Amino acid sequence: MTEAVIFDLDGSMVDSMWIWKEIDIEYLGKFGIALPENLQACIEGMSFGETASYFKERFGLPDTIDEIKADWNRMAKDKYALEVPVKEGVTELLEYCKAHGIKAGIATSNSRELVETLVNAHHFEDYFDCIMTACDVSRGKPAPDIYLAVAKTLGVSPENCLVFEDIIPGIQAGLSAGMKVCAVYDRYSEHQDAEKRRLADYYTYHFTELLEEGILA
Repeated sequence: MTEAVIFDLDGSMVDSMWIWKEIDIEYLGKFGIALPENLQACIEGMSFGETASYFKERFGLPDTIDEIKADWNRMAKDKYALEVPVKEGVTELLEYCKAHGIKAGIATSNSRELVETLVNAHHFEDYFDCIMTACDVSRGKPAPDIYLAVAKTLGVSPENCLVFEDIIPGIQAGLSAGMKVCAVYDRYSEHQDAEKRRLADYYTYHFTELLEEGILA
């Protein structure tokens, strides 16, 4: 029985993965560094802080980790407020959950500033009972820490939680937490679709499918 749904943010609840490639190109360009082809694969699932640490070490950046994170927040904030669209059916699913007493949380590798910017921009404040970032726990995905922490905050047993994730480390995190996982289509992880389908309990192209199929019932 589903008592809570937990959303990953980027690529799952919202179409935002395109932003980070642009930001990475622009940010590294300030230091005369070209974007490595394998960068996105290397940082999948890392927390905002872990990613900043990775950038500093891999590229030998002179800025502190806090300065790196502040630059990323500044570069992304307007995009999250004005340009990032919510994925199809998300609002309808949140309305369904609220009407049926199903709790909702966000478990994101992004920064708290950016997730709160997006939630406020789309007036989702009343839908979510818990918003947590990977920086709030010890380890980023694929470790289960963030999902277990959100479930604890919601007061719901892990086996009664349904996770929405778009990348393999996130799917692994939800499964390791003992939760059901629905893989979400995203064009930036399209090349991983076969593995996502193999790992996850469900797969969806848009959230209205889940309501039509009665998965939350």
